[in-house]
Amino acid sequence: MQGHIQKISFLEAEVAQLKEQAIQFKEQAVQFKERAVQFKELAVQFKEQNECLSEQNARLKEQLEWFKRQIFGQRSEKVIKNIDENQLFFEGFDVISEPPEKTQTTVTTHQRRKRSSTGKDTVSLPEDLPVETETLDIDESEKVCQTTGQPLVKIGEEVSRKLAYKPGSYFIKECIRPKYAFPKGSEEGIKTADLPESLLTRCQADESFLSYILVHKFANHLPLYRISEMLSREGIGISRQLLCKWVTRCGHALKPLYLEMKKHILESENVFVDESPVPMLSPGKGKTQQTFMWVLVGGRDGNPAYRVYNFRPDRKHQHAFELLENFRGNLHSDKYGAYEELAKKKQITWNPCFSHIRRKFFEAETGDSVFRSWVLMKIRHLFRLDKVGWARSPEERLKIRQEKAVPIINELIEQVKRRLVEGKYLPKSKFREALCYLCSLAPYMKNYTENAWARLDNNPAERAVRALALGRKNWLFIGNEDSGEATAVILSLVQTCRGLGINPFEYLQDVMCRLMSHNSQRLFELLPDTWAKNR
Repeated sequence: MQGHIQKISFLEAEVAQLKEQAIQFKEQAVQFKERAVQFKELAVQFKEQNECLSEQNARLKEQLEWFKRQIFGQRSEKVIKNIDENQLFFEGFDVISEPPEKTQTTVTTHQRRKRSSTGKDTVSLPEDLPVETETLDIDESEKVCQTTGQPLVKIGEEVSRKLAYKPGSYFIKECIRPKYAFPKGSEEGIKTADLPESLLTRCQADESFLSYILVHKFANHLPLYRISEMLSREGIGISRQLLCKWVTRCGHALKPLYLEMKKHILESENVFVDESPVPMLSPGKGKTQQTFMWVLVGGRDGNPAYRVYNFRPDRKHQHAFELLENFRGNLHSDKYGAYEELAKKKQITWNPCFSHIRRKFFEAETGDSVFRSWVLMKIRHLFRLDKVGWARSPEERLKIRQEKAVPIINELIEQVKRRLVEGKYLPKSKFREALCYLCSLAPYMKNYTENAWARLDNNPAERAVRALALGRKNWLFIGNEDSGEATAVILSLVQTCRGLGINPFEYLQDVMCRLMSHNSQRLFELLPDTWAKNR
């Protein structure tokens, strides 16, 4: 009996021990459950971090591909394979030239302003520089006094000397004007022949030399300090400050032609517009601030021959509204908010640039490669159709656009919208950016198909900006707003000549000699295209 009692006690102790173990297991199960919840939360966090890192990796990969293409690859937007990445292209930087110095004198009442005599406005010339002499005499009939009938007496000569240039050499252009004195009894004094017309009065440089300077700076993109060094190697000493004064004065004197050209652009049916930053020296700070040069390209008969640059202190929408205030035709541009606002007001017919649309998809290399290739192929078809259209008559060109191009554009818009709705793309990816860019322009993409003279892209303005970008790499910045306005005037004339295949040196030399006496109502006769036809 006692043995049974001991067994029962032993079994009860084991049961109690098992209960304690069960409680411990239950507590461990709760802990495991809590850990499972924590692991699940960590898994969600890791998943979010993984998505974020994947998005960041995709963006960095896109940037890396873009930088590789800029440094190693070709700039063309043609879709090609096996790009040779072993060729490097380096662009040099020139020394920053100092801004032109300005001297100011306080002018009091009834006091003539004194010319500065710092020595920087002088021109030194070599002694062996050739001299070409031209004698300007009065007519033989004028060498007799109309009052007394006696002949005039030659008492001397008026001699003016100017530095001139002809291709390949510099020389002194000497103009001799005999002076004649009237006989006694005449109320008149001395008579000489009039000086030939001059764009800049009291200038030591001839129009040929001024044209030479302008072409070197605005066609060959040479800064004035380099031009000054080139002249010094020929023994001609002209400071950069004096060259800058001459260039600025030429820009203001040629402004009537600039305004006439701008008027013809705004009167045309199609205008191409773009803008590009230009650094300007901040007065007194020794630093530069960002200003902008706007370019308007247009012309008569659908030919965008004229290029007009406009200097502005910033990129506010107001400047675009002022430039295009009187324009009511087809405007070609990139997707800048000011032009879109004008389109919404129905002031213009906006033709967005398909080259910019293509560039967005060309740079989106990490998205849907199949759909990207399809979009690029469709845009390429549009450009090929337009190339064929421009080889035909305006009526045939319009028919090709309506029958062939419109269905392609409709298909593009439909497929891109469907991809945005159905596709799962990273919010900040370049591929989604390209899709959104095209969709935002969808209401305006078919505008060019309704006018035979409208164009598919904004390339005329892009090509005009390229000349500005090349110059900016060389002369680096503009000295002040006055220089910026003069730069816009001269750049407009020079680049228009280049676009028309006209020698800008011959044009400027001839026009600068004729502008001051030309009829202001017939300034169009001195514009580059009309000038070339008349010659």
